[in-house]
Amino acid sequence: MIKSISYNQTEIIHNILRLHVPTQIIDCDPTYSKGNFYKDLDIKQPRLKFDINPQAEGVVYADCRNLPIKSNSLNCIIFDPPFLATTGKSLVSNDENNIINKRFGVYPSEKELHKFYIDSMKEFHRILSPDGILIFKCQDKISGSKQYMTHVFIMNEAVKIGFYPKDLFILLAKNRLSAKWQIENQKNARKYHCYFWVFQKNNKKIDYI
Repeated sequence: MIKSISYNQTEIIHNILRLHVPTQIIDCDPTYSKGNFYKDLDIKQPRLKFDINPQAEGVVYADCRNLPIKSNSLNCIIFDPPFLATTGKSLVSNDENNIINKRFGVYPSEKELHKFYIDSMKEFHRILSPDGILIFKCQDKISGSKQYMTHVFIMNEAVKIGFYPKDLFILLAKNRLSAKWQIENQKNARKYHCYFWVFQKNNKKIDYI
């Protein structure tokens, strides 16, 4: 039985491919980075690998919002984009308060980050074949004392673009990176999970209740 939750990222990706991708092959990873998804040999390397800062062999420079791929040509895309946004002093500090930003990178504002998500999904919708699958890893967060339910925003925008939210998996974490100031000023529950959305390209209008 395949469950919607796991502590193991590889297990989730493998289960998504088993359930929703007949070929069980990821055609494209447009934000490949160092290829952390594929360190476990259970997940095969994608056929096409792109990044705006290639750091591994075989990765081609490209912006995921404008990919050199023909329309309606891919069956499966996996997307692991940035999830942080700030212009604060943590960007230039060298203490432990900067550890999360250093690891993941940031966008200048939530508005720009969200626009990046939308523009990327539009491009993925263009290059996916009919009924093609987009696997979108995302995470909710608190930023500037404001709650951002990012997975809800992404689903709503994906539906507008023409995707059907076919499945949702939750990756649980046993530990999380936390800066000292976050611990001392905590006002909301620390999130120990992130999401893997499974979207299917669908040009039909679907109403949700």
